[in-house]
Amino acid sequence: MSTGETPATDFDRWLAEEYAAGDPAGFTALIVLVRIKKASVKPVASTYAHVIGTELDWGATTALLNGAGKRWDGVAFFPRRDHRSGGPLDDVSARLWRMDIEERIGDDRLVLNEGHFFDAFGRRMRIDEVEAD
Repeated sequence: MSTGETPATDFDRWLAEEYAAGDPAGFTALIVLVRIKKASVKPVASTYAHVIGTELDWGATTALLNGAGKRWDGVAFFPRRDHRSGGPLDDVSARLWRMDIEERIGDDRLVLNEGHFFDAFGRRMRIDEVEAD
């Protein structure tokens, strides 16, 4: 996304705001891909990335996410900054944090709402509890 453009998606707006809210060194984002079928949500892949700048838009992001080789309908981004430096986490901390979030999502899919959750078109969404039939 070049300077002066209006962000095209909710994701693009979120990324610009998240980056602007912190240290110019950027932040680390845990990324969780999910499949959505009727009333179920299933995590299919996760990773983390160090985000430095806002040059990545939704189109480029989906191209990267599709490289995971998994079908996905939604993606949650959980941003975090190192409490000492204000920038991205070191790799060890990012891996530990990823394992913690994966476990929490495994126990309760509503944890996805703690992140920034988007559909395949870059629109914000959320998970709500549903009553069992």
